[in-house]
Amino acid sequence: MRGIHDEQTDLFSYVQLEERIPQSHPLRKIRQMVDLVLASMDELFDSRYSAIGRPPIPPEQLLRASLLQVLYSIRSERLLVEQLDYNLLFRWFVGLSIDARIWDHSTFSQNRDRLFTEEVARSFFLRVRTLAEWGKLTSDEHFSVDGTLIDAWASHKSFVRKDDDSPPPSDGSRNPNVDFHGDKRSNKTHQSRTDPEAKLMRKSSGDASRLCHMAHILMENRNGLIVDVTVSEANGTAERQEALRMLARNAKRGSTVGADKGYDTRDFVRGCRKLGITPHVASKKSGSAIDGRTTRHPGYQVSQRIRKRIEEGFGWLKTVAGLRKTKLIGRAKLAGQTLLAFATYNLIRMGSLSGAWGGSHV
Repeated sequence: MRGIHDEQTDLFSYVQLEERIPQSHPLRKIRQMVDLVLASMDELFDSRYSAIGRPPIPPEQLLRASLLQVLYSIRSERLLVEQLDYNLLFRWFVGLSIDARIWDHSTFSQNRDRLFTEEVARSFFLRVRTLAEWGKLTSDEHFSVDGTLIDAWASHKSFVRKDDDSPPPSDGSRNPNVDFHGDKRSNKTHQSRTDPEAKLMRKSSGDASRLCHMAHILMENRNGLIVDVTVSEANGTAERQEALRMLARNAKRGSTVGADKGYDTRDFVRGCRKLGITPHVASKKSGSAIDGRTTRHPGYQVSQRIRKRIEEGFGWLKTVAGLRKTKLIGRAKLAGQTLLAFATYNLIRMGSLSGAWGGSHV
């Protein structure tokens, strides 16, 4: 018998939103961990809001929505709000009822300087890391470090001389023609009008120069969790300087740190040994800052093998989290975005390690 196609919709629904989400859905475990973290941030949230005035959108909902944007690779906040309007799974995760009105996408921009700052994001990141430490998923003895370039939201045409006060070129189109032929440009003499903090740099000799910032992460070697994140100016020494700062904050004496050949310099090796940390950096063929007293030990080979896993974090950041090119201006905003992304990365990794996704440990 053929069923009757009735286009008339029901006026009322008697099914709870909670019942529509499968008990085995991965977001259930993630929300449990996120709720624990957000509950411990009440004092920080209270300090960000006035005690008088019209009640704003709860910060917990805005942060959960931002986590969804990272998890599902949603490219803009406008599309995120559109998804929140009709996606029941997203409504449940954020904490909205079926009938709740969705806020405008500009709400994220309005709360950027208050809620989506480096301070709030780092507090969230550190609390997620504490959950991993409580579950004994991290190591406090063996680490790996690396840095990567993140393209700035600025074009080469915005990179002009610092003393150039002339208006931007215009030929009546959105993208005017600019002739760079014969113009020697460098960070000493030029600066981006769009993002003054962005620097012109290339990762290797065969790579194209581009306006970018630099992100740095410290990974523990036991399970590949990220234990520290920083964002700095893109230059030739930032990787080693930021690495030493992160090691000073997180590593104890007697620890080891694996790194690529870019860290095989005398200043970095000397800085590690001053902290009591053994530098397991990939040695150069000539002029290396380490010798057989370091490379002869089996632990050095282990560090060199495991340190390559740090690229998994950077790959996830640029593909899933959408940070191959930032859509925000300035390093402070990028730092908050990067910390929130790597906190999400750790949440996913912790779920994999605990078997929460229904598979074996990885």
